Amino acid sequence: MTTATTVLTARALLLDMDGTLVNSDAVVERCWRRWADQHGLDGDEVMKVVHGRQGYASMAVLLPNRPMEQNYADNARMLAEETADMDGVVAIPGALEFLASLARLPHALVTSADVGLSTARMAAAGLELPDVRITAESVGASKPDPEGFLKGAAELGVAPEECVVFEDSGAGIAAGRAAGMRVVGVGPRAGFHRPDVLVRDLTQVRVEAAQDGTVRLHVVG
Repeated sequence: MTTATTVLTARALLLDMDGTLVNSDAVVERCWRRWADQHGLDGDEVMKVVHGRQGYASMAVLLPNRPMEQNYADNARMLAEETADMDGVVAIPGALEFLASLARLPHALVTSADVGLSTARMAAAGLELPDVRITAESVGASKPDPEGFLKGAAELGVAPEECVVFEDSGAGIAAGRAAGMRVVGVGPRAGFHRPDVLVRDLTQVRVEAAQDGTVRLHVVG
């Protein structure tokens, strides 16, 4: 079987966390299926919606007639539950090496998790937090809104079109596209949403710092 290598050139990388750097599917499934049962919703249908979004935004999609105040309150409880549950949280294959290769290159974490949850999950997975982090507290709108990625680019001082996003979810891929960025999709979920490039995990990505200050991504498909 032959493999092809795609080379993407960027000035900064913007990284989602859940499903991209950290596999937290086990705890996400536990918490959201419990929530679905409490509200008489089909768990499988709920799981199609929740990846990539902040909790309140998922709830607004799933319960469109419910007051947002209830969604925000439920979201706070959900974040507390998820932050207390690290059972099964592990790094995505290749994430440790991938982050190490970015140590001196412009990159940021752009996650729908809040500070507490992102700090706990990255630690549970044995991963270092990037210096620049855009979390739930940083934005007024959840993915698929592009605000988080645009803020990440601004923090790094890089034009949106010179950034490459790494994402696993439909909401995240849509957010990256809306920000005018190219998207590397990570994992099986991403394949349903037509990212620019798709990888199984981060072992398929090699990072090279070019002499002109750009970052070259060698993606083996």
